Amino acid sequence: MDSIDTISLQDCPLCGGAAAIFEEGGWAFTVQCCDCGAHTAVSTYNRPEERHEAASRAAYTWNLGKVINPAPGE
Repeated sequence: MDSIDTISLQDCPLCGGAAAIFEEGGWAFTVQCCDCGAHTAVSTYNRPEERHEAASRAAYTWNLGKVINPAPGE
């Protein structure tokens, strides 16, 4: 099991939906709501040793409620 799978994510601060962490092309992570599409900013890494830290930063941002709302007008 990859240690990324053990990172805890709270429910979406906008709609209460479930969240998932996504890796972007092997260089960054974001967290996104599976229901409304709200997401965090990209958390990048440059070396494999920084991978877990980047995923943790994305999760931390999500758990604080700092999300981008994809609704019209945002």
